[in-house]
Amino acid sequence: MTNLNTYQINEDIKLVIFDCDGVLVDSEILSKKVLLKMLTKLGAQVTGEYFDRHFLGYSFNHVSAKILEDFTVTLPQNFRKDYHQALMETFSAELTPTPGLKTLLSKLSLPCCVATSSSPERVKHALKVTELDTFFTNCVFTCSEVKKGKPAPDIFLHAAQKMGVMPKHCLVIEDSCAGIKAAKSAEMQVVKYTGASHLKNKNLINSNVTDDVVTIHEWIQLFDLAPLLMSKD
Repeated sequence: MTNLNTYQINEDIKLVIFDCDGVLVDSEILSKKVLLKMLTKLGAQVTGEYFDRHFLGYSFNHVSAKILEDFTVTLPQNFRKDYHQALMETFSAELTPTPGLKTLLSKLSLPCCVATSSSPERVKHALKVTELDTFFTNCVFTCSEVKKGKPAPDIFLHAAQKMGVMPKHCLVIEDSCAGIKAAKSAEMQVVKYTGASHLKNKNLINSNVTDDVVTIHEWIQLFDLAPLLMSKD
């Protein structure tokens, strides 16, 4: 893992691309709670460690295929709808932005957008209940808009194109190995954020894809890495 004190972001950044779950909103711990409870009822004894390793940052289709492959459990036809409904109810009651995020967004000097594996409905609800939607007007992009989800680079390249910025001028903020791999494949700079509840005080299993990626635990550290990102106002 790259040392925060020695890492420098290329100062030619023109766009900051945020992942949503586990980056903008503290949602992964809620998603894990709801999903594991529902899977247990189907006979799939999924552990929290397994969730972190195989589900973080991935699309629902990937999760469904992985459950079938490793637990020989086929999700019922209505599972996705039921999971979505249960999760939205949990979000309404418990979801919060990650600590210090609103302060960071209010001081950000560059354009920003969201690029996520979540469904359009899920990300819209998450941003609304956390009152983050005002920061991201007409700049939220989901994997429903591309052929391949993370770890493919499609969603990040799509977001950059829609925002009119070349990939080499983009900085991606991610929390998952899948997202980091996607950003690297898109040839964008990437920073790993671990300030959400599901990553705090944990040494999650990492692949070598994250070995040379700088990690921040608090949002203020992003401005330490790249002072140009902070508005002078």
